[in-house]
Amino acid sequence: MRILPAAVLVLGLVALPAAQTVEKIDYGVIAQIRDEGLNRSQVMDHISWLSDIYGPRLTGGPGILQASDWALKKFTEWGLANPHRETWQFGRGWSLVRFHATMIEPQVQPLIGFPGSWTPGTNGTVAADVVRVQIDSEADFDKYRGKLTGKIVLTQPAREVRMLEGTIVSRMGEKEMAEAATTPIPRPRGGGAGAAGRGADTTGRGGRGGGGTLASRIQQFYKAEGVVATFNRGSDALTASIGSDLSVQQQRTDGGTIFPSGGGSRTSDPATIVPSVTLAVEHYNRMIRILEKSLPVKVELNLETKFHEETTPNGFNTIAEIPGTDPVLKDEVVLIGAHFDSVAASTGATDNATGSGAMMEAMRILKTIGARPRRTIRVALWGGEEEGLLGSKAYVAAHYAGDANKAARDRVAAYLNLDPGMGPIYGWYMENMPAAKVVFDRLAEPLKDVGVRRNIDAGIGSTDHLSFRDAGIPAFNAVQDYVTYDVRTHHTNVDTYERIREEDLEQNAIVLAWYALNLSMTDEKLPRPQPRVASPRR
Repeated sequence: MRILPAAVLVLGLVALPAAQTVEKIDYGVIAQIRDEGLNRSQVMDHISWLSDIYGPRLTGGPGILQASDWALKKFTEWGLANPHRETWQFGRGWSLVRFHATMIEPQVQPLIGFPGSWTPGTNGTVAADVVRVQIDSEADFDKYRGKLTGKIVLTQPAREVRMLEGTIVSRMGEKEMAEAATTPIPRPRGGGAGAAGRGADTTGRGGRGGGGTLASRIQQFYKAEGVVATFNRGSDALTASIGSDLSVQQQRTDGGTIFPSGGGSRTSDPATIVPSVTLAVEHYNRMIRILEKSLPVKVELNLETKFHEETTPNGFNTIAEIPGTDPVLKDEVVLIGAHFDSVAASTGATDNATGSGAMMEAMRILKTIGARPRRTIRVALWGGEEEGLLGSKAYVAAHYAGDANKAARDRVAAYLNLDPGMGPIYGWYMENMPAAKVVFDRLAEPLKDVGVRRNIDAGIGSTDHLSFRDAGIPAFNAVQDYVTYDVRTHHTNVDTYERIREEDLEQNAIVLAWYALNLSMTDEKLPRPQPRVASPRR
């Protein structure tokens, strides 16, 4: 990641169709971007503030609001224009006040665990017997009727624990860099967060299902029977995609890693929910084995939570910009963004303080070097992504959706997003837009030595860029890798600052600043995307 002389970085221009032209770009500015981004980087300090000080940043809770206040202060210090929040209705917020769980019989063991989001508390410290309950049909309810009052219920069987076996995505080294034309670039899972939200419960035991589902009936039964709390050990393995067409089964690493599930949601009635805690599978399995020996297990549990009612809209996006300077193009916009919120289980470092911190650092770099973009460059830090891309959807609905907003929508030159994943930016998912790929490929050339390999044709699901793409705006998400992301940090209790590599974040900010500035300088905007075609139901 050495700084190259500006003369080495000047690229020859090529004749391209109008909407694909890369012109009037000062390639020498990359030396300034790299110098500032490598030698005076502040990105890790941004990450520390967002994760160590203000994490977790669950939408509707106090952490994300405090983080937004801090970000707005930084934007003002850097001289960005119009720093502000835009609010939208979210629903009931939630935060954890305190939690501890200790097995006190047959032996003392502090338990590693984390409560489900939007779960109520226990009304103080309780000591309760632990029982295993298996309800697979309506006929099973009678087995437990009148027997669960004051009990803590284990809701799942034990699970086999294997320590990090199977295929995982490895970081790309020098050999892979030399094979850029043939080596697959890691591709995250598809699918959309817009349906249930990536923070949704997938166990079927958290009370989030419809009123007629067995899971909902079980939750109602536990509540009516006076169950103190439920313990689960999270879900099992997961499927991830690597490259364009390779899916692999990945075994979660366990080893004290918590993948919380259960609880409620922003629309749940807390009075109908039994407190829920996800335990480390090793501790959960131990209690199962003890119970199978017909020996009693008792746990001391204290769970205190707080609900934040939405008296005024408590969802928001945090926004600032560098105004455009061209008399004709200054009202057009290049948007860059990342989701600012996290789940409640940890400090949200890799998901997604990294994305937000890199976006902030890119703006700081551009402002510091005195960049004068022709179009306005705007940064947006989204709330509510974990509940279904809510913040970016609200922003698009307010500013760009529908016939009434056609003129504003047409003024957006591009949207660049950073999420999900970790590591360097290898390129961009081009959403099957070959004309845009020509531009992005040219802009990648002076960044090859810092790890930008190539842009790929495919698109990606589950990120905030979909809100813009679905409105007809060219929108792209960065290609990163999954070194321990899905199997270790994504929505877990160990999504912490220690999981981040400084050199990766410095590279992220440099790449973002370079692309944002150059997309603000072209005479023509990128072509508009074609509507996405929904996959047929099977």
